[in-house]
This record gives sequence, structure tokens and C-alpha cells, in this order.
Amino acid sequence: MNRTALPRHPLAATALLLAAGFTAPPAQAADAGDAATPRTTATAAALTPPRAEARPHEVRAPHGAVRVDEFYWLRDDTRQNPEMLAHLEAENAYADAVLAPLADLKETLYGEIVARIVQDDSSVPYFEDGFWYYTRFETGKDYPIVARRKGTMDAPEEILLDQNAMAAGKDFFQVGTWEVSPDGTRIAWAEDLNGRRQFTIRVKEIASGEVLPDVITGASANIVWGDDSRTLWYVENDPKTLLTTHVKKRVLGTPASDDVLVYTERDNSFYMGIGRTRSDEYICIGVQSTVSSEQRCTPAANPGAFTVIAPRERDFEYSADHYAGRWVITTNWNAPNFRIMTAAEDALGSRDAWQELVPHAGDVFIEGVTLFDGFMAIGERSEGLRRIRILKDGGASEFVKSDEPAYTMGLSVNAMPDTPWVRYTYTSLTTPATTYEINVETGERRTLKQDPVPGFDPAQYVTERLWVPSRDGSVRIPVSIVYRKGFEKNGEAALLQMGYGSYGASMDPSFNRSIISLLDRGMVYAIAHIRGGQEMGRAWYDGGKLFNKKNTFTDFIDVTAALVEKGFAHPDRVAAIGGSAGGLLMGAISNMAPEKYDVILSLVPFVDVVTTMLDPSIPLTTNEYDEWGNPEKVEFYNYMLSYSPYDQLSAQEYPAMFVGTGLWDSQVQYWEPAKYVQRLRARMTGGGPIVFRVNMEAGHGGKSGRFQRFRETAEQYAFMLDQLGVESRAD
Repeated sequence: MNRTALPRHPLAATALLLAAGFTAPPAQAADAGDAATPRTTATAAALTPPRAEARPHEVRAPHGAVRVDEFYWLRDDTRQNPEMLAHLEAENAYADAVLAPLADLKETLYGEIVARIVQDDSSVPYFEDGFWYYTRFETGKDYPIVARRKGTMDAPEEILLDQNAMAAGKDFFQVGTWEVSPDGTRIAWAEDLNGRRQFTIRVKEIASGEVLPDVITGASANIVWGDDSRTLWYVENDPKTLLTTHVKKRVLGTPASDDVLVYTERDNSFYMGIGRTRSDEYICIGVQSTVSSEQRCTPAANPGAFTVIAPRERDFEYSADHYAGRWVITTNWNAPNFRIMTAAEDALGSRDAWQELVPHAGDVFIEGVTLFDGFMAIGERSEGLRRIRILKDGGASEFVKSDEPAYTMGLSVNAMPDTPWVRYTYTSLTTPATTYEINVETGERRTLKQDPVPGFDPAQYVTERLWVPSRDGSVRIPVSIVYRKGFEKNGEAALLQMGYGSYGASMDPSFNRSIISLLDRGMVYAIAHIRGGQEMGRAWYDGGKLFNKKNTFTDFIDVTAALVEKGFAHPDRVAAIGGSAGGLLMGAISNMAPEKYDVILSLVPFVDVVTTMLDPSIPLTTNEYDEWGNPEKVEFYNYMLSYSPYDQLSAQEYPAMFVGTGLWDSQVQYWEPAKYVQRLRARMTGGGPIVFRVNMEAGHGGKSGRFQRFRETAEQYAFMLDQLGVESRAD
């Protein structure tokens, strides 16, 4: 699926705009703070948004239920239908016209965000197999350079991947992963040219820069080198569903037809990956569904049959690593919040020989473990916050400390296990990402780097952590908040509230350069750690999935009400933002409580839940039956239908919305938000405007390149600030 083959139809798009009565926007408009009506609203009122023809299409479920989808025709799996493309181009032209009065504000915001970046910054180098590896940026360029130095950072630099040169002439470019061969002479990488996450693997000789003719297409971003530095292990994707179906190995210099099939995953509810253990002694294939996992391994020195560590069972999850002659296993076996167990080197095939090392705790969720000589570093969650625990082989245990009420802490790159130094990262809403290393023997801590943020003074900002009771009184919802020093909780400010609440993904409080522009204009930023995430442990996740999904939405609404009640925001100056499954959240809250939000930023939103989950050909569908339910069963169908944003649109006033998508999105297909916007405009009785931005060369993550993404953020923020009546200039 090659983006460059995508036909463009500007003339057709223009014709559609003219037919819809599209007119040019005024050349100038007053500042946001000077007008009673937001500029985007005033401009949109003078324009007619694109209208897609209603063509009723019946969507049938196996149990007999029928729904009519009048905009189903906007779906085109090939992304080549001229009529569909013309409509999307018309939406972009309408967005351009509506947002034109905000061009100066957009450029100001972009300039502010970029000014907080040291453009020639580099990562903290890490040592592995005789080399120091790092990435660096060059001023004005979008993509990182991957480099290394032998033995010492004073040695000459070897550039492994100059991604700026690799991206030249391409509308989209992304390196999903890269791996250096064991002998250090070759590098393999996986690249994506349209954002669909269907990768091509390439290899080059580091010394000469020669790119080898070996090319692997239709793969995931997952590469393992064999010990011989000639064999590549990779995961092949289904070209339509993008399911990870096969593990294969390629010997460099041999034709693709000679690639050896190593393993086939036949259960379409599982994702698959491949990697090496911490000891480097085993190559392991791991499969993971929403509720279960399985791992099989083979000796790296003499690969042969892969032995299952423990056979898969429903509601049984584990992850095994190997080091120092034993297996260390993190598992939910009789432990909802997980525990850590060990097994002897040869104790594979059953969990009967597993021995408990770290017991289960009801108030502590274990996320993972990294193994070292004589100790392990454990990533945990307690009271909704991430922390690191050091556990020595003798049983002594201690925590890495923090001084802020809302923060996140996680293990950094610890490439080599034979060291007493543990690297970790620390960040908060007011602290830029900082890399530390701590000596587990002496307790000494060293600061390796704090991300530089020109013009930012952390003393000028305040972070808080609140707990909001859910409407049914069953839980307290943690909320992380940040604002500029001197802020008064007088109920007059504007608020941006973010949430996600799905897949057990936790939205941790971390530093975000972009929101400083909002705080400097007097806004408050809040993260609602709602159910469906895993901030408070496994029960928190279970409380926001399947038949508990609506808890995710009501939690978010309850947080909004509490923040307004406590004086953090004016009830008529509240914005919300969410993307992907967070876009589902945005669609749900705008249906359930539109009066509480003035503007919604809904990015790559999953809004047509029932139709998508009824179609197993769409990527992610079969993997996610245990997240949302399988609507082929009538009880799940009815429950999903009751909250699906596309299906629940009604005749009421809706907030102003900025909806964004990427044509090549593999996670949430572009047609979901395209259909949603059309039905929303048709059914709403007031409110808006509704702006729909389509990246014609991008996928789920938006445009590639750091500067392009900042321009997207600036556009979204300009729209929001205008709608909220926030001053266009920062204090």
C-alpha cells in the first residue's frame, strides 16, 4: 500500500466546495479577546461546510439487528475513490477557510513551542557491547540522527542512520526500530512511508554505508539478529488486517523465497513480537491478547524448536525474562495486580515449578522488572503514581524517592546488566524529563541530563493532585493539575482537561512543552486519570472496559464538574482533548454532557464502535473483543450501541469541535471521523463550529517530523483559545 500511488483530485474538491456555496473568509479579524463571538465561529457562520450525499446502507449483525448508515460509502479501503478523496479535500479547504482568521495566532503558538526546543539537542548516550549509542538532532531538521562512538565519547562519530537524508522527498517517514548486529558491523531498521505501520526492513553495512539488496516487506517494527550477524528474525503482518501472523527468519544474501517459517499464530485475538532475553542467551516469541499471553523461547547460540514457558490460558498473563541462570516471571496468576516469580533454567513448559519472589499486593500494581547482577529494578504503581523499587538478591528493598505530589518515574535505557548503576527518568507537569542514575550499592545519585527548555522557569508553575469522588461513590478519581503561579481559583479561568481511559494505558503526569503556552495565557491543564486506564491497578482497568465502559465517560464528566465547582474554571470556558480511544471518550462526553464543554479536540477518534467491531477485516478488531466486547453477541451489541458516539448523535446543541484524522491511519480508520462529522453536522441543532482536518499523507500519529507535529498542535490550540475567549498573547 504505497501512498505515492494515491491519486489526488484538487479540481473535484474545488467543484464540491463551489457546489456547497463555499466562500472566501475575510482577510482580517479582531483579536480573540476583542470579539464577543469567536472568530472561527463568526467565519464558519458565513460558510457552508461540505456535505456528503446520504446513501442509506444497512449494517447487519449476525443476530439480526440492522442499523442504517447513510455515510457508509465514505469508506474506501484502497484510499483511491475519487469521490471520497474529493470530499476529504473539501473538508480540508473548509477547515483552511474557517481557521484562516487565526493564522497569526497559530504562527505565534508555533513560534512559542519551537522556541522551547534546543534544536541541536541529543539523547543521553548509553553503553552497549563496546560502543556509546545516542541520537541527536540538527538545527532546523525534523528527524534524528542515530550515531555511536567506540569505547569513549571522545572517539570519532559513526553515523548509523541519518533520518533526514532518508526522509528526503517523502511526505511521511518513520523508523519504527533499529538493531545493530552482534558483531557491530551491520544495522537493520524498519521504516514506514505512509503511517500505516506496515514496515519495510532494510540492512546496511555500517563501515561502507552500503544498503544491502535484502528487503523485507509487510513486517512489524520488530527485528532480532541471530548470533551469526547474518540471520534476521522478523514478524510478518497480514496485509489487510495487519495482524502479526508469522515469525520468519532470513539469511542475508538469500532470496525471500528461502525465508524460513518459524511460527504461525492462528488465534486472531493475539498480537505477536520477538526479542532476546536480558542474558542474550534466548530468542523468544511472545503473544499477547487483552486477557492472556504466552511465550516460547529457543537458545540463541543454537536456535531450534521454541519451547513454551507456560501454555496460554484465558485470564492468565505472564512475561518471562532470563538472566544469571534463571527465569524471572511477572504474572497475574492468582495475583490481579501481578507478582514476581522465578523458575530454574530448565523448568519450562509448566508453571508448577515457579517460586514466588515478590508477592501480590492489593494496593501495588507491578508493571515490569529489569534484571541486573545481584538485584532487580521493579516498576510499580501505588496511589496512581509510578515508582521504582530496587530489590537485592538478599531481600533488601528500597524505593527511589520523589519530592513532588504528581510525577512519573520509569526505568531508562539500561543496556548492560553488569553494573551497580540504574538509570531512570523522572518528570512531572512542571519538571522537564530528567535522566538520573543511582548506585544501588552506595546510594549515590547523579543527574545525567535534564531536557533543556529555553525560557522555562519551573518556579513559575504549580502542580496539584486532587481526588474526585465518582458519581456512584465507589471510587476516588485521581486528577493531576498544573497552572501558572499566582493563579486564583475564582471560577473565571479557562480549562483544558485531557483523558484516555482504555486498554489499561495510564496517562501519567509528564512535562509537555506545548501546554506552557496555555498556562502562560492563564489556562489550567488537568489530566483525569479515569477508569479504563491502569493508574490504580488492574481493578481500575477492569472498571472501565466491557460492560463497565460507561464508567470511563462518567468519571471524566465528574472530574470536569468538580474542577468547575472548586474554582479551577468557569463553567462556560471548559475544553476537553482526547485521541484514539480518547477520541471515543470525547464523542461520548459530547453526547452525554454537551453543556459542560465549550470546545472539544477529538483526534483520530474511535467513534463508530459497533460497525468497526462487527468487521474482523479491520485492523485491531479481533484483538479487542476483550476490551470492548464482540457485538456479534447481542448483549455486547446493545451495550456498545448505547454509548457509540456515531450512533448516539442526537438533535441537541454540541460544543465547537476540532476533529483530526490521517488518511492512512491503521488504528482508527479515517472513515470513522469522516462519517461522524457528517452525521453530527446533520443532527445538531446548534453550537459548533465543527472543523475536520485530514492529513492526507499521515497515519495514526499524525505527520512525521517534529516541526510538522508542532504545527498541528498550534492549529488545534489556536482553535481552542479562540473558542474559549482566551487572550491571543501570553503574559
